[in-house]
Amino acid sequence: MNSFLSRLNELGACILYVLALVTLACVLTTAFKDRRAPVGPVDVRLSRVLVRNLGAFAGITYESPGDLAYVLFNLSADFRPVFDWNVKQVYVYVCAEYATASNAVNQVVLWDKVVIRGDEEGAQLRLRDVVSKYYFLDDGKGLRANGNVTLTLSWNVVPLVGSLPLVAGGGHVAVPFPDTYETAKVY
Repeated sequence: MNSFLSRLNELGACILYVLALVTLACVLTTAFKDRRAPVGPVDVRLSRVLVRNLGAFAGITYESPGDLAYVLFNLSADFRPVFDWNVKQVYVYVCAEYATASNAVNQVVLWDKVVIRGDEEGAQLRLRDVVSKYYFLDDGKGLRANGNVTLTLSWNVVPLVGSLPLVAGGGHVAVPFPDTYETAKVY
């Protein structure tokens, strides 16, 4: 005969099996959805760029081997169509990518935001003159007179169940940086 614990074990295994099948069905319903198509026009524009020597920023009298850039940008995107029943939140970020003599690829996240499901206002991004949230530093002198800095809006869809797709948006802008360092106080 089956004991109470044996029957409880069978019931638990059956419940876990059903939950696994339901979870698999949930994953399959949104696994092949294209997360970049419904966002519509994505617009990233640069308002102002200033490049300073890192030593001048820190108040050091000698010239430092690093560069620091101040970036102001405008951003326009609508993330409401990305949300469906399986999306918990969307992590949105602006990334600067550039090449220098010492590194072929440099990527720096300048700004980010988490858009939570149900936040209709937060899902419509219409930002003007946003100051970068994080420092835009280069370990060498690769920012001054750099003509190939590209700002790109990307996002990560965080589902309730399933994989985390990383989407590079269609909005990006290539910006030449100034040839000289800014010496006056900025911001």
